[in-house]
Parts: sequence; C-alpha cells; structure tokens
Amino acid sequence: MDNDVAAGNTTSTLGHLALGLTLLAFGVGSTGVIDNVAASDAASLATWVGGVALFLVGLLALRAGDAGEGTAYSALGAFWFTWGTGVGDGGSAEASGLFLLLWALLALTLTMASAGSGLFGQGVYGLLFVALLLLGIGALAGNGGLAKAGGWVAAVAGLAAWYGATAAVAHWPTSVSRSGRRAAPAS
Repeated sequence: MDNDVAAGNTTSTLGHLALGLTLLAFGVGSTGVIDNVAASDAASLATWVGGVALFLVGLLALRAGDAGEGTAYSALGAFWFTWGTGVGDGGSAEASGLFLLLWALLALTLTMASAGSGLFGQGVYGLLFVALLLLGIGALAGNGGLAKAGGWVAAVAGLAAWYGATAAVAHWPTSVSRSGRRAAPAS
C-alpha cells in the first residue's frame, strides 16, 4: 500500500459507519425495546465490525498521518473487541460497571480532543461518554432504568455516527446554515 494515499475522508467515513452500526445495535439491545434482543446479542457485530474493522480503520488513519482519528478508532476498536469477546463470561455486575466506567473515560477524552469537529465528531463521542457513564452506573447500582437510558443514548449516538458517515458519502448536509434563518427584528 502506498503511503501517499490520503485516507482521511475514507477512514473517517468508514470509522463512523462501523461505530454507528455497532453503537446502534448495542444501544437498541440495551433498551430492551425489541423482545428477546439484548445487548449481548450484538457481541458478534461488536467484535468484528466495532472491534476488528474499527481497529484496522484506526491503523489506516494513523498511517495516513491522522493521529486524532487513528487514536480514536484504534482505541474504540479495542473497546468493542474486548466487550464483544467478554460479554457473557460470567463476570459480576460490579466488574461490568467498572469496565464501562473506565471506557467512559476514553470517550470523555475523545470528546475533549475533538473540540471544533462539530456535531458528528464531538457530539458522537459526547453521547458515547454519557451512554457508557449511565450503563456503568446502572450496572454498579443494579438499576435497570439507568441501563435502559444508557442504551437509548448509545442508540442516538449510533444514529448520529451513521448519519454523519452517510451524509459524507451521499453529500447530505451536516450543519444548519445561518442564511436559512430569519433575521431578528430590529428593536
């Protein structure tokens, strides 16, 4: 592979698609909104799409010189691979909660590091942070309501990541222009 190949937009789009699909499946499973579908049912998707594919996209971004996206996607790939291969291993709720809270710190770091990247950068990572925080606290406290709320936030984050990637490919808008707003009346 040629090092001169620019992977920026390609890795960003592919990374957001992988993250979006994984978050959406994980989030919907965590909400319990579909009968007989749980977050653990997303383990294969999390392992291969969220884990392996996202990690490889991160390596491609790092190779292309994009340290921010490379770090984000590689780290998130490690998270999803670890979660996908470890779900249902018989660990305690406290261990699961601690795991989610520790990875929430990564999401917080990514949120702060992506300042200025707009809704589909910082917003997705911010929602991921809130989702992991709610899920982690819910697991530690044995509170199913917090876990469901975390699942909904994860699903919204997944939809935002998916939309951002789809918008990049389809050339859809990703921001609201100020020219479309009416001017405030003068006082």
